Amino acid sequence: MHDTIIQFGNIVTENEVFQADLGLLNGKITTITEAGKLKGGNVQTINAKGAHIFPGLIDIHCHFNEPGRELWEGFETGSKSLAAGGVTTFFDMPLNSNPATTTKERFQRKEQLAIEKAIVDYRLWAGLVPDNLNHLEQLHLEGAIGFKAFMSESGTDDFQYADNETLLKGMSIIAKVNSILAIHAESNEMINYLTEIAVNEKKFSVRDYCQTRPIVSELEAVERILRYSELTGCKIHICHVSSSKIVERIIRAKEAGIDVTVETCPHYLYFSLTEFEEIGALAKCAPPLREKEEVELLWHFIQRGDIDIISSDHSPSPPDLKFQSNNIFDVWGGIAGCQSMLSVLLTEGYHKRGIPLTTIAQVTAYNPAKRFGLLANKGTIRVGADADFVIVDIEKPYTLQAKELYYRHKISPYVGEQFIGKVKYTFTNGKCIFANDKIQHVDLRVSK
Repeated sequence: MHDTIIQFGNIVTENEVFQADLGLLNGKITTITEAGKLKGGNVQTINAKGAHIFPGLIDIHCHFNEPGRELWEGFETGSKSLAAGGVTTFFDMPLNSNPATTTKERFQRKEQLAIEKAIVDYRLWAGLVPDNLNHLEQLHLEGAIGFKAFMSESGTDDFQYADNETLLKGMSIIAKVNSILAIHAESNEMINYLTEIAVNEKKFSVRDYCQTRPIVSELEAVERILRYSELTGCKIHICHVSSSKIVERIIRAKEAGIDVTVETCPHYLYFSLTEFEEIGALAKCAPPLREKEEVELLWHFIQRGDIDIISSDHSPSPPDLKFQSNNIFDVWGGIAGCQSMLSVLLTEGYHKRGIPLTTIAQVTAYNPAKRFGLLANKGTIRVGADADFVIVDIEKPYTLQAKELYYRHKISPYVGEQFIGKVKYTFTNGKCIFANDKIQHVDLRVSK
């Protein structure tokens, strides 16, 4: 018996692409069988002939900013944006909400908001900051998917960066409870030194900003956190890597037995410093966008399987924080892009560079689920898994328009860009939440 049938779809898993029918019941995939074998009858039926069915994307790096900064983004608008982009599970970062998610009580408050407002599944990161070391074990018991720390200033005063002592002590606790530390790896000392020089010399251009956050700043911080991982035994995840040099260092660390994974983001794969200079503030992020050569090298490492996870690092803000000044140092550093992640990977990866569809499924679904202990129910299309998947016309061209965005503020550097590959349906826990270019009316309250 089924309550939903998907017929004739091309199923994409981490290993293969094959045509089949899917049968769903009570939010689970209960049947995968020969295409055309399942008959609709009186149940909801979708003919997916010609389309591809990917496991629902797991975006482990989102900033939905609630509570406290819901005027920037919130769980409702953020999760609708994810659904439109084929994401069925997200991990929300402990900043830029206010207060930051650094205590049990704050975690519980944020989780209640997620339960009430999110239309896709979720997990929550907790923070590692200098004054919450005695809260880490409680946060883990409360259900934190892991901990996030900054090695440089975060951009908000309510989430302090972790100095070396905080990192070592915190990592020892995180290792003890068998959790994981996600790290923003840039050298605070290098950035502050170079920024002071640039400001004193009145160098306020996009290129000047990028030169204050050079690749060597990332490399120094990554080297340090790898050594701390080696010392403490703490599992680490390196966020938003912008350069091949970082990937190369992490490859060597893995070979040496360090438990580390590496993430990059769609904007590092789509835009270069050249586009940043053309677009301006909407493309400001940290680490910054790099030269075109680095874009190609990151794709090379994806092709080789050396980049574990791709996530959006969706970090939106109100428009006034992006356009308040001609001084690039004064504007908010974050890119709104979670709705466009799959389109970027299909357009730039599959169509332009021949990246296999299976690789896209690996870095957006299977690998995140495996790394964070969700593989029993998520990350792949198989019998017994949650019915989380996205049906995509991978050949459909379109130009992204601002009116199509579900973000609270419809601004993004991807607006006006041409893509190939469009989401037709998104299913979460067996319920269709996006179809015909619209969020579907659902009474969906997701809990872990």
